[in-house]
Amino acid sequence: MQAMRISSAAVMVAVAVLAGCATVTTPTKGDPFESYNRTMFTINDKIDEVALKPIAKGYVYVTPQPVRDSVTNFFGNIGDIYTAANNLVQLKIADGVSDIMRVVMNSIFGVAGLFDVASVAGLPKHTQDFGLTLGHYGVPAGPYVVLPLLGPSTVRDTAGTVVDYFGSVTSYVDPTWFRTTLFGVQLVNTRANLLGAGDVLSGAALDKYSFIRNAYLQRRQYLISGNNGTSDSNDALPKYEDVDSTPAAGAAPASATTAAPVASASGPVAASDAAAASEPGATSVRPDQMVPPRIPSFPSFKLR
Repeated sequence: MQAMRISSAAVMVAVAVLAGCATVTTPTKGDPFESYNRTMFTINDKIDEVALKPIAKGYVYVTPQPVRDSVTNFFGNIGDIYTAANNLVQLKIADGVSDIMRVVMNSIFGVAGLFDVASVAGLPKHTQDFGLTLGHYGVPAGPYVVLPLLGPSTVRDTAGTVVDYFGSVTSYVDPTWFRTTLFGVQLVNTRANLLGAGDVLSGAALDKYSFIRNAYLQRRQYLISGNNGTSDSNDALPKYEDVDSTPAAGAAPASATTAAPVASASGPVAASDAAAASEPGATSVRPDQMVPPRIPSFPSFKLR
């Protein structure tokens, strides 16, 4: 009897997914998987709403801001190691050396990275991952895709995520329970940092899916170009000015490009590094301040 119930539930889920995948008859240019993406976006959003968001709110309630800042700095310091590696692979020697200096300075003088003394000393924090490295060397982004739980990505960035897993220092931490605990703390802390930005998103766009997709793709292009006026090699990817141009298509309004930065609610780990909201009356937001940024590293469970 129990097996029959499980089987029936699985069939119902499959039918719901297939039904959701049949809702978009004309996918947006650069988003051929839009039917699937919207279905997965909704699933991720519901999981976030009923599970991770309440946990993040509880975490904020019981944890003082200075402690949360230290947790963010700690994981940011670990991430700088992988960032340095990607900058060096891209032959951005100055940035790579700067990242190494950040790790050394924060590890020694910042008490194992709990305090970001490197930024105070004038060493900028960079954003890099293997998906950006592939883009730097001309690998096309490919279609936009929403990953289960992990949120917005592209075909190229999804492949990069696998490398990101093996490049993450926490992936090699033993024992397993400690590694899993680190990942859980990082996940909840990241989501807690995005609580305010998520509220902005709810009021900033008529269609959260389109807004998040466009913000993600624009920011990735910005990070690859290095703000030097060039763009990603895949011209077919949607841009703010050519995607969902009419409200009837469920588009974010044109003013969405000038709205305050927002965070993705499409997945528990869809975003990190949310920027502060724009000042009232501001007419633009720099692409590097837009979220959702790159999805975090793949969950730190060893593959055996």
